[in-house]
Amino acid sequence: MKILYVCHRFPFPPKRGGKIRPFNMIRHFAQNHEVTVCSLVRSDEEAAEGEGIATHCAHFEMGRVSNAVQNVRMVARLPTLEPSSMGYFYSPDLARRIKALVQAQKFDLIFVHCSSVAQYVENINGIPKILDFGDMDSQKWLEYVRFKPFPLNLGYWLEGTKMERAERRLATRFDLCTATTRAEWASLEGYGTGVPTDWFPNGVDADFFQPDGATYDPDTISFIGRMDYYPNQECMFDFCDRVWPLLKARRPQLKLVIVGADPIPAVRKLEERDGITVTGSVPDVRPHVLRSALMVAPLNIARGTQNKILEAMAMGVPVVTSEVAAGGVDAESENHFLVANTPEAYANAILRIVENPAERERLAIAGRQRMLSHHAWPRSMERLDAIVERCVTDFGNKKGIRQ
Repeated sequence: MKILYVCHRFPFPPKRGGKIRPFNMIRHFAQNHEVTVCSLVRSDEEAAEGEGIATHCAHFEMGRVSNAVQNVRMVARLPTLEPSSMGYFYSPDLARRIKALVQAQKFDLIFVHCSSVAQYVENINGIPKILDFGDMDSQKWLEYVRFKPFPLNLGYWLEGTKMERAERRLATRFDLCTATTRAEWASLEGYGTGVPTDWFPNGVDADFFQPDGATYDPDTISFIGRMDYYPNQECMFDFCDRVWPLLKARRPQLKLVIVGADPIPAVRKLEERDGITVTGSVPDVRPHVLRSALMVAPLNIARGTQNKILEAMAMGVPVVTSEVAAGGVDAESENHFLVANTPEAYANAILRIVENPAERERLAIAGRQRMLSHHAWPRSMERLDAIVERCVTDFGNKKGIRQ
């Protein structure tokens, strides 16, 4: 098949959550199909790095945008019914490129990852189309309402409400819609659009993220995540305020390493607390995770799958996480990782691992095995292949009936 693949962030190199899922789909599709990739780039550096996608697809198009212009497009949509997110991911240049591609070539499938770029192909007919929402973005914005102060929270409520309206409408413009987890799929199904839906999970590269056999520091715990991302910031502020004092009281030598690009000043300020280090951007997060006794993922706002959890478990590093973040991982609490919801529960779970090497070893082995069996990309791509076959077959049958 000839597949037109549209996504919101240029999918190479796959160094962050928004790029990992689309890259693995593209790489998989390209094994048996001719794939054309269309997406946005926001800097010369991103464009240069993105050229590497050439070895994983037949052709690609980059829509060049600047954050300044995109921010204006976001603001311009505030008084309208259209979500500001649609403005942030809209490029007239990319729209023209996609239109020209569809007019010049006969594509057998259009696949879109992320609702914010569905706008480029929503009005194209005559070709089977799949929209992979991934996470239901509207629900993330609506979650922010509980954590943002007034009147800022009203802005998130407005965006979330408009985004949900857009998601419902966009779903009806595609032949099949998908999500990342069962929970996200349930949200999608709850829209009741009548459009067929399904889900397929994120995977993890268990060859890249694997144990290295070296020793770890039993008095170091880690957190991994981009620190310009609000859910990561919020959970670290909350953890350091409410959990860290409990841990230090019971194990004074304990250390916390916060690893992630672009920490804001308030995150940097956490270093003033005893035992906390904020690294900023690092060439490779793996050594920081592998040398720690465990990785903590105490997210209070979490949609879809937290790749940081999959990667740590694949490396054989135990994870202590929140219930909301655990919902995006196909694993069982107590058997494969530990789940907590209160400061005391977090402290108890963390110390249970730190102070008991045998317990750490048990969770390390069980966690990696679960990643190999339930979050391997080949298994996920098998589900994707079945979804694509279902969509194309159903489209062909409907077309035959109409003719």
